[in-house]
Amino acid sequence: MPELRDYAQLSDRFEARQLDAKGFSHVDHIGVACQMLQKYEFLEAACRYGNALRGLASRAGVPEKYNTTITLAFLGILSERMAETPHETFGEFLAKNPDLSSRALMATWYSDARLGSPGARQRFLLPDRYQG
Repeated sequence: MPELRDYAQLSDRFEARQLDAKGFSHVDHIGVACQMLQKYEFLEAACRYGNALRGLASRAGVPEKYNTTITLAFLGILSERMAETPHETFGEFLAKNPDLSSRALMATWYSDARLGSPGARQRFLLPDRYQG
């Protein structure tokens, strides 16, 4: 398991646009998102997280990496899992939801073509498949 960080502090720095994309791992994305989902109502968390993530990608020189569909779908999954998974720590939450650390999670609902489309980057697209 990767080393866990102080996600409350990291979340504050993320929102303040004080983070460098280097060293901001997939687990860090999850940790910051969880903090923001605990701190704000879902829609506010989604707006704040999306705007900060878009800014991070832009400052890193890769604005095209930001994807609205992935961001909103992932936040929805996290929010649901946080409500349904009893846990006391972020590490425990991750251990109970190992698929969250897999970049393949979205493949359950989305084809690569749909997720990689310009439309998915610009706005939220509904899933085009489900493998339940």
